[in-house]
Amino acid sequence: QACASPCRCPPQALQCPAGTSHVLDACGCCKVCARQLGELCSLQKPCDHHKGLYCDFSKIHRGSGICLAHEGATCDLLGKIYHNGESFQPTCKLQCICMDGAIGCIPLCSDDLRLPSPECPSPRRVKFHNKCCEEWICKEGSEENHFEMAMAVFREDPAHKPELSNLQENCLVQTTEWSACSKSCGMGISARVTNNNPQCRLEKETRLCMVRPCDFPMEKTKKGKKCVRTPKPRQSLRFEFSGCTSTRSYRAKFCGSCTDGRCCTPYVTSTVEVEFRCPEGDFFQRKMMFIKMCSCHYDCPRDNDIFLATYHRRMIGDHV
Repeated sequence: QACASPCRCPPQALQCPAGTSHVLDACGCCKVCARQLGELCSLQKPCDHHKGLYCDFSKIHRGSGICLAHEGATCDLLGKIYHNGESFQPTCKLQCICMDGAIGCIPLCSDDLRLPSPECPSPRRVKFHNKCCEEWICKEGSEENHFEMAMAVFREDPAHKPELSNLQENCLVQTTEWSACSKSCGMGISARVTNNNPQCRLEKETRLCMVRPCDFPMEKTKKGKKCVRTPKPRQSLRFEFSGCTSTRSYRAKFCGSCTDGRCCTPYVTSTVEVEFRCPEGDFFQRKMMFIKMCSCHYDCPRDNDIFLATYHRRMIGDHV
């Protein structure tokens, strides 16, 4: 199919299944839903290269191929083996993919939290029989209870009751510490819960994090010392995320190692907006953790254990 000039793309927004990348077609014009493992592909319908897939034209003729994965390690989840590049749903609430021995998942259900507010004084989540995900409902109660519940997260101000347009001004901001990074090496995710938003609602917030690169050389410990100092690379580096690269380089600190069997993880951190550029030419910004101080402890995380992990250590971070 010849490429049109100028580009003519569908006016409606692109709707792709959960966990599916938006990639440019062969003309470099329009975003399309990337084809997944085992699906038919072509130049106009490319495979999801973020997941290590490529279009194999050797098995099917007439300009069509099939999406295959580059050779990589399989994944074992609860006794079931998944191939590299394979997508699967272990439960109706998770969409997962095997990527060279590591399992990554995204939630299919909303994981937000709600505090009482004037328009929803008694929120609670309800499981419906024919639906996988719980849904919020606003339980009705007496008018007196309505105001008492709604005021729980607002500063006391006897002069006037909080109006919907004035929620942010009267909101008592509550923010948890950042959770531990989801990966002990390489790029991971850290999360916290905050109601610092115009609706004064508790919502989950995420940031990228890297405790150390996976090829990070551990420094030798001096005699009599139990902890290795937080190393800082001599050269700056660019971060990579989902096939995209940070537009500028950083001299970031990483956590070293502990000599007495303990784990070395971030203790004091800050959050910075990092801009990424993708091969397709797109730009996007993500919050990312930058390490200021590390500490040794015995509460060690377990790698690649997304369902059974008991690692709940928190990091002291900024509240910006």
